[in-house]
Parts: sequence; structure tokens; C-alpha cells
Amino acid sequence: MNTQTTKTDSQALHTSETRRGFLRSLVTGSVAATTGLASGLDISPLNYFSNSAIAGELKKKQKRVILLWLAGGASQLETFDPKPGAVTGGPFRAIPTSVPGTHISELMPEIAKRTNKMCIIRSLNTRNADHGGGALLMMRGRANESGGLKYPDLGAVIAKEMGRIDSKVPDYISFYAQTEGRGAAPGDSGFLGSRFAPMHIYEKAVPENMQRMSQLTELDHQQRSDLRELFSKQFSQNRFSSSVNSHNEAYQRVRGIMASEKLFDISQEPDKIRHRYGPTLFGEQALATRRLIEAGVPFVRLARAWWDSHGQNFETHQELVPELDHVLSTLIDDLGERGLLENTLIITLAEFGRTPGINQALGRDHFASAWSCSLTGCGIKGGALYGKTDAKGEKVIDGEIGAARLFATIYSALGINPQKNYHVGSRPVPLTDPGTESIDEVLA
Repeated sequence: MNTQTTKTDSQALHTSETRRGFLRSLVTGSVAATTGLASGLDISPLNYFSNSAIAGELKKKQKRVILLWLAGGASQLETFDPKPGAVTGGPFRAIPTSVPGTHISELMPEIAKRTNKMCIIRSLNTRNADHGGGALLMMRGRANESGGLKYPDLGAVIAKEMGRIDSKVPDYISFYAQTEGRGAAPGDSGFLGSRFAPMHIYEKAVPENMQRMSQLTELDHQQRSDLRELFSKQFSQNRFSSSVNSHNEAYQRVRGIMASEKLFDISQEPDKIRHRYGPTLFGEQALATRRLIEAGVPFVRLARAWWDSHGQNFETHQELVPELDHVLSTLIDDLGERGLLENTLIITLAEFGRTPGINQALGRDHFASAWSCSLTGCGIKGGALYGKTDAKGEKVIDGEIGAARLFATIYSALGINPQKNYHVGSRPVPLTDPGTESIDEVLA
């Protein structure tokens, strides 16, 4: 990676521009021509960041999000809000953290050392304990309107707000390896259209069908693309449709996506880095996530299933929580060492939590009345603890919030006005429910 910065590039880097103006100059100006990304054909997007000055500026200005989606509903009592000694507490101890007075489950010793870098919210009351409804709510911050308006999920909003102008590569990538719960939260760009829809990866860390078929020549591939574009232009003549335009934009990015294959290839990483993340699929996909984030992809959802522990809750969490502890702590360290954590927000979230009551199968059932999540990195005050539940974890007694306020806080941490309006036709649609305020106490 020896791309040289031209004099024009150097001047551009020192011009007082807005973030979007700066990114536009990278894509449409001489830097894009130098890296080859303007064509979106033969150059891996990694080369876009090969120049240290450009990479440094992007690290400072471009914000990103990693959503660790704990599909099925992780137990707050075995993670961020333990109740040792209570009849609802279960067998695991609470351990002190790097924040005096804050304790979390003994199953998370590495996160306990890094709690001073994160915010724990213990007071979610989202009132929907159904997998489908809860997942939709917690991916969007609100339910779809009864009239049929489909809201975009968090990933689509971040893709629109933070995606690179004229990007040829995905702005929203979703890893979901397990089959359980996949259909409950598939990722959806809603009224924002296909341009901001997720790229789904279901197996391993590399997307399927990324490479051109061996029996298809490069010329054939180009000609097929040209033919599709011709038909598309003919269809679009005298038709104005945001859905058609969005669909065409999504197709136009195919060649850029194919050129980005190496972004997903963790074999490009040194052995010590791969060992650090570990040999599990969750760890390998987390490493791919870091590579994508480092290359400027604004939003990656990394799902881990299945936390739906109606039976054998403690055995389930004894297996899954240490893996989460390892992956989350590794991401925090790796992003921090690379200068990326201050501009990357890591979220742990699920569709709901688990009941304080332990059922006859030694399990915990669905529970949306008093549960937890965490926020780490960009725009978040390290060591913050917000909200409180009672001694048994049965209800919130301080700082109760719903999905809307959590999402307003996430947007505010990223510098997005949670009350800004999108438009569906001439109709203004606010990003969050009107009047929703962020939790200023946890914002840096």
C-alpha cells in the first residue's frame, strides 16, 4: 500500500470543509482517481484507506456503529444486572468492575475490567416480550405504523446518515449465522429504499457468490451489466419513482461489492490477531466486522443466537456469556489500539431480557419490563451507569426508558439529530417519536 498523496490531495485535506464535503472530495476528486475507487471496478476498497493521511482524517471524522445483536434475549441477571442472594438471582456471583460501586456477572470478567469505557443501561421497559414484535421494535426504535408505513431499522438510518457518498461497497452489513430467530429481525430499510438495505451474510465471515462465475468472462459480465442498465434506463424514462431509483442504485454497486471481497477475508490478518479473536465463528465474524469498520463501512450488525433460555438458562448463559465477554472485550481493545473506538459506537442489544422468576425447567422466560443493554465508544461517557431495578430485578425503580429514548440517545451520541425529519412523498416523518429526548447523562 504505497499510494502517494498528490499536492492537490494535500491541499484538499487541509481545506476547511464539512465532513460530507470532505468525503465528496475523496470520491469525486483526485484522491478517488488515485485510489481507483471512483470506477468501483478493480481496486479493493482497502486501497482507499492506504494513504495514512487520508486514513487518519477518516478515522477522525467518520463515525461507525457495531451492533452486537443477542438474538433470543440475553438475561440481564446473568450479564449487566446481577442480583446475587435474591430468590431470582441464580447461581452466579456479582463481581466488581473498573467503575467503583458497579458490579456485573462473574461470567464477564474481561468486560468488568473495561466497564470504565462503557455505559450500562439497566432500566429498559419496552413492553413487548414477543420475539417478532420485540425484535422489530428494538431494531427500529418503534413499531411500524398501523397504516402500513415501514420504518427503517437502525442500520439503514446509519447507512443513510453516515455512508460514503457514491459508495460502491455496502454501507450496512448483517452477519447472522444461526437460523434461530433470523426471520424475526431480518434487517429492513423500510421507506428509505433498497439503496440502504443490508447485505446479509449467513455463513462463515465471507459473503456467498462474491466472485464472478468461472464460465462467465469479464467481458460477458460487463456486457450483462450494461444491458441491465440499458433496460433500466428505458423503464425509468418518464417515470419518477423513488423505489425504482433506489433499486437501480443498489444494482449499480454490485461490481464494487465484488471488488471488496478481501475486506471479508480474515486470512489477510496476522496470526496473532486471528488468535486474539479466537477460532469460534462469532470471533471470526467479529474480526471481519473490525476489518469492515476500519475500511469505513458505517454499520455492521453481528448477531449471536440463541439466547432464548426457557429451559436450562444457567447452562445456556454459562456457554454464551463468556464468548460475548471475550468478543466484546477484544473488539474494545482492538478498536482502541487502532484509534477507532472514539468514533465507533458498540451496542449490545436484544429484543428483550429474561424473567427474574425461574421456571420449573430452570429457565427464564421472555421479559421486557426491566432489562439491560450497553453502549461503548463514540459519544458515550465511559463508566456511566443509568437506571436501577429493584432488589429482585422485577421492575425499574429509577430512570425507566423505552426503545424510543434509547434510540434518541444512540443518534445523539453519533451527532444525528433524533428529531430530524425524513420525507415520504410530501409527508415529514421524524426519525424518532416526536418529543423523545436523549439521555444526556450518558453522553460524552
